[in-house]
Amino acid sequence: MSTEMTVGRLYRRLLSYVWPHRWAFLVSVVGFILFASSAPALAHLMGMVEETLTTPVQTQINLLVGLLFFIYFYRGVGTFLGKYFLAVVGRGVVHAMRTQLFNKMTTLPSHYYDNESSGRLISRVIFDVEQVTGAATRALTTVIQEGVTVILLMAYLIWLDAKLTLIFLALVPLIGLSVSQASRFFRRYSRRIQHSMGEVTQVTNESINGYREVRAFGGIETEQSRFRKASEYNQRQSLKFGLTNAINVPLTQQIVAIGLGVMVYLMFQRVADGVMSSAEFLQFITAAALIAKPIRQLTDINAIVQKGLAAAQSVFSILDAESEPDEGTQTLDHVRGDLHFKDVRFRYQGADTDALKGIDLAVASGTSVAFVGRSGSGKTTLVNLLPRFYEATAGEICLDGVNINTLPLAHLRDQIAIVSQQVTLFNGTIRDNIAYGSLANASNDDVIAAAKAAHADEFIQKLPQGYDTQVGEDGTMLSGGQRQRIAIARAILKDAPVLILDEATSALDTESERHIQAAMQEVMKGRTTLVIAHRLSTIENADRIVVIDGGLIREQGTHTDLMAKQGMYYQLHQLQFTE
Repeated sequence: MSTEMTVGRLYRRLLSYVWPHRWAFLVSVVGFILFASSAPALAHLMGMVEETLTTPVQTQINLLVGLLFFIYFYRGVGTFLGKYFLAVVGRGVVHAMRTQLFNKMTTLPSHYYDNESSGRLISRVIFDVEQVTGAATRALTTVIQEGVTVILLMAYLIWLDAKLTLIFLALVPLIGLSVSQASRFFRRYSRRIQHSMGEVTQVTNESINGYREVRAFGGIETEQSRFRKASEYNQRQSLKFGLTNAINVPLTQQIVAIGLGVMVYLMFQRVADGVMSSAEFLQFITAAALIAKPIRQLTDINAIVQKGLAAAQSVFSILDAESEPDEGTQTLDHVRGDLHFKDVRFRYQGADTDALKGIDLAVASGTSVAFVGRSGSGKTTLVNLLPRFYEATAGEICLDGVNINTLPLAHLRDQIAIVSQQVTLFNGTIRDNIAYGSLANASNDDVIAAAKAAHADEFIQKLPQGYDTQVGEDGTMLSGGQRQRIAIARAILKDAPVLILDEATSALDTESERHIQAAMQEVMKGRTTLVIAHRLSTIENADRIVVIDGGLIREQGTHTDLMAKQGMYYQLHQLQFTE
């Protein structure tokens, strides 16, 4: 596929975002055509000015002044229609593209986020979309406005003197060559600018979110240095882009000036020979001078087009990325929570070995299974396969005897509640965070009941606005234990038959842990519960404990059985309690 075809396809795809706003765009185009038509009208008016100066008749003066007012009036109307309705189209394109991009990001598989920085993704939504919009709207209307102006002025010049106009037309290939060479540099530097903006966003995002660590570990100078380097790289690429534009525009103007100079010389010769009148001279020189600005504008817009095309490739690379596979059509009426992992294997993208190497495990409904093992042994990986955050490389996982791949993702995830070590709270009220997403319509009584079961109601009632208290970004207004209890209340409110607790009590102090342990014993009744814990004291009462090491199940049984075996679990237990 050639570069021209790629650019053509990109532009056609960009224009598809303009199509829903075609009527506003059409009004904008009409406005710009009105504006463009005023250029040859003003040039022609110069001939009337010269004739009026020669024979200043009052009626001719009145006509001249009236025409001048009229031309500038409809020129102003054209400018208003063009600019306002272009803004309508532009903002519509930005909204549509940003919304589509954000919606796509919410359906991307987990491994996409593993391999992409959050700063770069945010930069695409904020920065790249704006660049794309410039190519899809502003560039197109500039091409129409200035292109029509050039065409109308050229037609007027040909009407005045075709031979002289041919001299100017001979310059078109030179201008085209200059624009073509500049385009390659514009695209190259635009891609680098987009990448550097992602770096700037990433460093900023990390420094703001981790401001406590930055200050506690003396990382202020480190972060300032990281940001400076990222910003300097962005500055260098932007300056290279600016340098190319700064050379390209005056070079084009110089080519146009040479053509104008030759034409002016020949026109003076014609006036001297009596072939051209002074009125025609003024009309021709005015039209020729007016044509220089729209040609410069058309050359200038090339930079915006190339920026937009480079940004479009970045945006469309996400829009074209594979979403989470969701081809399931089967639904379960009454989920009991029976789980069966059958020879399950999993390998992360780019890894050389499997993270899970053949897991066989059956979990009866309503029972609790605790997974223990060293960090990196595969515990979290295993439970992440159940809600299909990742797809198993081989084997199958069944829920109530049905392969989870045959279930729609939304239906599958409705059956699972998760409380993880990294609690995510959203910038809203405590009530909003408990009754989040599909739980938003839960009654106030149900929200309070869930909070009480999670031992969260006691501290919520002491807050100034109670359940209407704003938690701040990611719950910064709450302590770690409080945030964890809000997350547990959310899981309780969901009332799903399967519960995943991934280090759910790790952020709690001793008193909070005692409350939560009591609450969790109640929550786990009647539910299939998968627990991941490093603190072995929290899972001694689990129905079964499974020891995973190196992606394989090494031991399983009750706490008493495994302690009696004096195997891996016993060693982990002794090590932890000795510490």
